[in-house]
Amino acid sequence: MKRGGGSALRGCSLALWPSLAALLLAACAQAPRRPPPAPVPVTPAPPANLAATPEPVPRAEPRSASGNPPFYDVAGHRYVVLASAAGYRERGVASWYGPDFHGLRTATGERYDMFAVTAAHKTLPIPCYARVTNLSNGRSVVVRINDRGPFVGNRIIDLSYTAALKLDMIRNGTAFVEVETLTPASPGVPTALPVTTLAASAASVGVSNVPPVSSPPEGASSAGETPGEPPAVAPTTASTAAPAAAAAQVSMPPASAVSAVAGRFYIQVGAFSQPENARRAVQKLREAGLDHVFTLAPAADQPLQRVRIGPISSVQEFDTLIARLSTLGYPGARLAQD
Repeated sequence: MKRGGGSALRGCSLALWPSLAALLLAACAQAPRRPPPAPVPVTPAPPANLAATPEPVPRAEPRSASGNPPFYDVAGHRYVVLASAAGYRERGVASWYGPDFHGLRTATGERYDMFAVTAAHKTLPIPCYARVTNLSNGRSVVVRINDRGPFVGNRIIDLSYTAALKLDMIRNGTAFVEVETLTPASPGVPTALPVTTLAASAASVGVSNVPPVSSPPEGASSAGETPGEPPAVAPTTASTAAPAAAAAQVSMPPASAVSAVAGRFYIQVGAFSQPENARRAVQKLREAGLDHVFTLAPAADQPLQRVRIGPISSVQEFDTLIARLSTLGYPGARLAQD
């Protein structure tokens, strides 16, 4: 009986094999396949004597057919592209982007070359040219702006690896800088007077220190007062790990080649026409637990009451205070210097 029963079961199993095999094949055909792993970007070797790479010479170029919409939105924040680069000047934090983007398309459609002397900006028309000065060491570089960004944190410009190398900011990844646009006629001189706070704010809605990508945009400041000067943010953090080791082997320009930069860094919370408004702002900030808040008395060339915090010692401290000020209703707070 046992043998007979065993033979019958084995017979049934053999009979079911074709059906089971068909079901397994159908299941395999319907199972989603895992996408192949993304290729690991290969960091190209830096060219020899990278610090001596010639800087671009400003020249007249037509606006790129791509990358210059009237406005665009990133992470819930709207950026309005400026009609002209003339007269633009801004101080804030610069970052740099490298291997992860090398060879990818920029906003103009050109390939990003981390070893060229270029940059990305959120609202300047592209392409255009600017002089970027590291306010901590006085080094400066002329860059061709041909991309959009950065869209992370309080960054006003994203530099190519070579541009960052010339400013000696590769290791830190960020630096306090001043950005001034240049004209083809006078590449060594700013294009005009600096743009006003209100003009810059109108050009980049919500600007100067845009909140991180994960945060919603802050509201505009109250009319009649100027809580800060504008612009900016970034699409990535600096890829400092990649060729940072190579940077140590690259010779930098001698110290005599750069101008000395004096003065300490502050955050300007606002500039107020009415002393009472400045006093209330100082009181509010102190009640919120912020230290070293003070007011600069009006001067002949500056009739406004400027409320500042500082001095500040690092980009990290700047980022922390800017985020706190944004939650307190001062999204336009900006970098200032003695």
